[in-house]
Amino acid sequence: MTQHDAAALRPSSDRMRASVITAIGGPEVVQPGDVPVPDVMNSDTLVRVKAAGVNPIDGKMRSGKGNMLTDRVPCVIGGEFAGVVVQASYELAPFQPGDEVWGVLLTPRYPGAHAEYVACPFMSMARKPSNLSFIEAGAVPLAVLTAWAAVIDAGRVHTGQRVLIHAGAGGVGHFTVQLAHYYGAHVIATASERNHDLLRDLGADEAVDYSAGPFESALDEPVDVVVDLIGNAKGDRTGSRSLDARVLRDGGTYLCVPTGAFPEMHDEVAEHDRGLVASGIKLSPDGRTLETVTQLFEQGDLRVELERVFPLAEAGAAQAMVDGGHVRGKVVLDIDAERNGGS
Repeated sequence: MTQHDAAALRPSSDRMRASVITAIGGPEVVQPGDVPVPDVMNSDTLVRVKAAGVNPIDGKMRSGKGNMLTDRVPCVIGGEFAGVVVQASYELAPFQPGDEVWGVLLTPRYPGAHAEYVACPFMSMARKPSNLSFIEAGAVPLAVLTAWAAVIDAGRVHTGQRVLIHAGAGGVGHFTVQLAHYYGAHVIATASERNHDLLRDLGADEAVDYSAGPFESALDEPVDVVVDLIGNAKGDRTGSRSLDARVLRDGGTYLCVPTGAFPEMHDEVAEHDRGLVASGIKLSPDGRTLETVTQLFEQGDLRVELERVFPLAEAGAAQAMVDGGHVRGKVVLDIDAERNGGS
């Protein structure tokens, strides 16, 4: 594991730069701020953050959906990061000062990663892939573990299955495509036509342009598993339409990743009366799984696609971009951009 001078990376005071959610609202409530360095307790490891991903859940929390932040503002969010350990939780803990790591934070339970430092349980971290830069690595953990939860934990995808993935070129979607392909499925993914070459590069066997006509009509035969990264939130009822017999076979599995985007899911599944299985998806911040993901990246079986990199001070603009949808891959914050020229 790559080592750094941990002493040089320690906080120079008890304060740090961060992107602060000042109120419940739109991207305009995201402001640069100065907040306390997080406390390290129990199994926490203090990490100097080099880069942190921006995800749709950030905008949902910021805007008050699910009421996760209503009694916590001002606060710092951000669920994934890559950085360098500056303080271990104990002398023989798995990660020691100077180690390069990546990890996942359950925000708002923990202060988030859109900041110079995070305190993260070591069981929610893994060593950073040696072939990824900090910028690339910071955009991965939350998204890839969400994809893992859908493809492996819930979907149990395996060789010989047919899998349909909605929004396959997005942040979670492009990892979902790669994992389903890695585990042997015939992968069909929906995306705009501009992203079809990317989908094929990632391992999709078929790419469907959702704007060219009903995706139901584009399938030669029903699939075994649908991983839906849209639901019914956008008005075109992607979730409901995915339960159609032309799309999902009798006894098939439907997985809705944005859990609040299809609240009527179980009622509609019951109405179909075809033995369908349906579930929402929630990631587990499991460092052991993330270590497996590290190996997949180092073997060349996974890659990350970056749409754009923003400095920490422009976290509001980064969230606005993700809020708008149609992001190709991931958006990431370069925490070091202003601190020391991005080194």
